[in-house]
Amino acid sequence: MVVGIDGSPSSYAALRWAVRHAGLIGATVDAVAAYELPGAHAWSAPAVDMEFDAEEAKRGLVEEVRKVLGETGETQVHERLVHGNPAEALLVAAEGAELLVVGSRGRGGFARMLLGSVSQQVSQHARCPVVIVRPDVNVSGTGAGTA
Repeated sequence: MVVGIDGSPSSYAALRWAVRHAGLIGATVDAVAAYELPGAHAWSAPAVDMEFDAEEAKRGLVEEVRKVLGETGETQVHERLVHGNPAEALLVAAEGAELLVVGSRGRGGFARMLLGSVSQQVSQHARCPVVIVRPDVNVSGTGAGTA
């Protein structure tokens, strides 16, 4: 099972949902975070950020998963940091997967949109079933997530 992580409340809810579901069916979870470097694809774009450290980003992803799930839930999660467009990276990561789980809206986009561009793209192009989880924010501000 593959789940997309981008630091948004929706992606945290998707991660929690994926781990609960994986526990029910005896599966493991690949938590995938994608990054793009500005200017890496075109000459006219801004200069590439030379400060980006993939190892530091990977450590940050591991810590993010630990923060969301706690020590017990993270044991069945494999963190993967990949370079590329988030939707494309998730589609590639989900090739051969039984399920792709994403949040309804990520860090970008407009608040009034029901689906983010990544969730919309993967729902249209994935070769496996896709679950789109939206955050269910309670009074304390933590999202439980519902599908």
